[in-house]
Amino acid sequence: MPHRSASDDAPAYKGWMRPGPTPPGGVELEPGETLDGLCGRWRIFQLKKGHRFSVDDLVTAWYGTTWCPRAGRIADLGSGIGSVALMAAWRCPGAEVHTVEAQEQSLHLAQKSIRFNGQEGRVFPRLGDLRDPDLFADQAPFDLVLGTPPYWPEGDRLPAAHSQAVPARLEVRGSLADYALAAARLLAPGGIFACVFPNDQRVRALTALREAGLLCLHRREILFKDGEPYGLDVFAAGRRQDYPEDFESRAQCPEVEAPILIRQTDGSVDPGIARVRLAVGFPPGR
Repeated sequence: MPHRSASDDAPAYKGWMRPGPTPPGGVELEPGETLDGLCGRWRIFQLKKGHRFSVDDLVTAWYGTTWCPRAGRIADLGSGIGSVALMAAWRCPGAEVHTVEAQEQSLHLAQKSIRFNGQEGRVFPRLGDLRDPDLFADQAPFDLVLGTPPYWPEGDRLPAAHSQAVPARLEVRGSLADYALAAARLLAPGGIFACVFPNDQRVRALTALREAGLLCLHRREILFKDGEPYGLDVFAAGRRQDYPEDFESRAQCPEVEAPILIRQTDGSVDPGIARVRLAVGFPPGR
């Protein structure tokens, strides 16, 4: 069974000082799991061969918490193993966070991570379907809604090898359009919905936001490697009804920010993504 090495508990990692609080821990690994660094000293339980958190999660949590004017209440849709929700909670220590996830196995991992990091009092996971119109009916609206939807309809790509990772890749339980509709329903006035989608499906993403009654305010491209076109887009959108009628044209929405590069041509970590990683308490890389 894997276990944490001494360096994982140290206050520094390759010259980088870990920011933020020390978690209480005390949650044991089960067979097939790993316990990995997430933000600062917080850690996350993942399956060795299942769905694991990625740069998609990191940039979504960073972008949403950056552009939300006041993240007091946060919801994470299709939260998986809880990586986005926990990163948002780490960035917004005064916020209350609610999540919904349809897979019991992923929810179990998220619950373990929440306990390990001592966040039971403000991060509340639940089993459910984000398409449920009564989702969070017992809750007040949210200042920030986050989503990392699957990217492709079933049949467009091969499914992941592990069944737990399939819904993270293919639209088994809804598409970005469903995430956007849920967000529009859950947002408080002036709130922000932040999500991620492949940059080669940008038109599809913008259409989904618009048809859900959301106005895309900001967009930023995340390029995987210098000289290669493929990457991700992160979006920050608000309810169209919350803005003046001519706001979109006057404010020239969406604002298209300068792209962020992950890897330079020699494979080294680009300074742009290194700064983003630092902003969510993740090692900047080399």
